[in-house]
Amino acid sequence: MRRRPKADPTRVCLGAVSGAHGVRGAVTIKPFTQDPDGVGAYGPVETEDGSKRFGITLTGRAKAGVTAKLDGIDTREQAQALKGTRLYVPRDRLPDAEEDEFYIADLIGLRVEDRSGSEIGQVVNVADFGAGDLMEVSLAGPDDGKKKTVFLPFTLDVVPTVDLEAGIVTVVPPDGMLETDE
Repeated sequence: MRRRPKADPTRVCLGAVSGAHGVRGAVTIKPFTQDPDGVGAYGPVETEDGSKRFGITLTGRAKAGVTAKLDGIDTREQAQALKGTRLYVPRDRLPDAEEDEFYIADLIGLRVEDRSGSEIGQVVNVADFGAGDLMEVSLAGPDDGKKKTVFLPFTLDVVPTVDLEAGIVTVVPPDGMLETDE
């Protein structure tokens, strides 16, 4: 079972290289930013392990994101070798989130409770598959290596409270939403 690396609160992932674009070392990037151009708006990016750092210049839009030139990447082969590489920036380069907006990195790892304070699980991701944001929750239960996850709509009705300071997300899931298949 592959485990997700522990979220680093000092860095935020802006996107991932999805492949090469052309023959001169440009890459396509799937952005994880609200505005696709945001992936290049906060200065140099670095790999998840911090071993490589790239200046970034956006060069256009692609079907699934943006195209960019990364400093030091000059050939198609170098660009293709970066496929799957997540690109990070230090958190302090980003603006503060607006009221009732959150960075996904701030939500991952938060305890999920119902309104009575009973633990439901932990936030492992927030994703948008096209119909709105969904919060992926690893359900609390026995540590038998078979953790079950559910997706909850990340709406005000289902997620009325996010308390970053307390590290708690309060949810009111629709009936049957927390049931999983065996």
